[in-house]
Amino acid sequence: MAKKELGLDSQGMRKVMRTRDYMADMGGQFALGVMGNLVGQLTYFYTDKVGLAVGAIGVMMAIAKVLDALTDIIFGNIIDHSRGGDKKYFKWMLIGAIPAALVTFLLFTVPREQTAGLIYVLVTNILFTAVIYTIIATPFAAVMVVRTNSQEERAKMGVFRAVGSYGAGMVIAIATIPVTNILGGTQSAWIKYGAALALLVLLMFLLCWNNGRKAKFASEYTDDGAAAPQEEEEAPVPFKNAIGMLFRNKYWVIVLLFNLITQITNSITAASGTYYCKWIFGNDNLVAILGAAGLGATVVGFIFSNAIIKKMGVRNTIYLGLLGAAAMAGIRCFAPANYIMYIVTGLIGSFVQIPLMCLYGVLMAMAVDYNEWKYDKKLVAISSGAIGFGSKVGGSLGGVLLTAVLALGHYDPTLAAASDSMRASIYTIGNYVPLVINFLMFLIFTQFDLEKKLPHMREEVAARKAARENATEE
Repeated sequence: MAKKELGLDSQGMRKVMRTRDYMADMGGQFALGVMGNLVGQLTYFYTDKVGLAVGAIGVMMAIAKVLDALTDIIFGNIIDHSRGGDKKYFKWMLIGAIPAALVTFLLFTVPREQTAGLIYVLVTNILFTAVIYTIIATPFAAVMVVRTNSQEERAKMGVFRAVGSYGAGMVIAIATIPVTNILGGTQSAWIKYGAALALLVLLMFLLCWNNGRKAKFASEYTDDGAAAPQEEEEAPVPFKNAIGMLFRNKYWVIVLLFNLITQITNSITAASGTYYCKWIFGNDNLVAILGAAGLGATVVGFIFSNAIIKKMGVRNTIYLGLLGAAAMAGIRCFAPANYIMYIVTGLIGSFVQIPLMCLYGVLMAMAVDYNEWKYDKKLVAISSGAIGFGSKVGGSLGGVLLTAVLALGHYDPTLAAASDSMRASIYTIGNYVPLVINFLMFLIFTQFDLEKKLPHMREEVAARKAARENATEE
């Protein structure tokens, strides 16, 4: 009965996920998305609603960002050294749920006096991003590895997580200003808004944790669907040794570069549209039209993502996203000032990259599977944390590259029209950089040949475990 109910995927791997599991998992990602996207609204709140100095706020946020990037690896190592089997990753969500809600609310209760306010901003942002967000997000990323061994289910989890993350971003982007203005537009209005978000975050985390603690994991089943004996805890690996193992895993390095480089591209692309509309097309209000059209392409992309991934496989889906985005950027290079061309290529580029976005966690899970084959150690949490570090650094490097290219083009926001050098810099960030980076990432990813190797590797890992068990019994 259990075998019939659970079934096998196309590679013969045991399925363990039900619809409620995907929904609960998406809820956890939605809560993390709310927290992550809320940070993007804080600078406006601090400067325009609290009255803190913009330059000082930039320094405080930069300090918090640096610490945030470093803590991913630290917490990953701590989590790998904790005990509790596969379900220990959900335990950290329970530990962080109430603090996450509390600090979400406290972000907005900033003192209006400059010195006290700036210290408050620094402390709450470090707690919010570098500690609480990381202590939940790092083990949550690791869940995809231990929850199921099925590539089909991992890919489907990736789609649901991408929808949760994108949905959270849309909620924060669309609701924040109108809702706070309806409530009065003051700091008090933002505090009320923060309280509502805090309750939402708490609810989503608790629902995800409650489902996770009761769920069945892949390790709880044998190949024929029967209940498996409980596995021994993986012996902790010293931090220095674990990092060394990761950098000797070429697939993990490729995934690290993939996250790093794609985040550079994403951060540049997200900002370049405003410059493009204002200086090339002459109207920055066109950003709203681009955003609305992009939303439609994104929704369609999510609808077809699971089918595309299932039909094409992981590697070819990545190729589609990278080469498709590079091709669209390349086409824009031939007619950079054509508005229709800009919209059409942007829509196609967004569509082909949505399935790719759904595979971030899947790629990391495959690299962790390779860890187990190569070292007999999964190193689940530190693998997730180190890749999270790459994503955050990539976002920061994207901002640096964006401002550097604009500076080289002698960007001057006071001019009535863009100079030739400004136009060249905007074309560079909008077209040439995405073209080069996406093609570079495609070349790097041609070395990721793990997808077809994994079934055989898993058989070898299972044979090793069986041999060790037999030797112990004897």
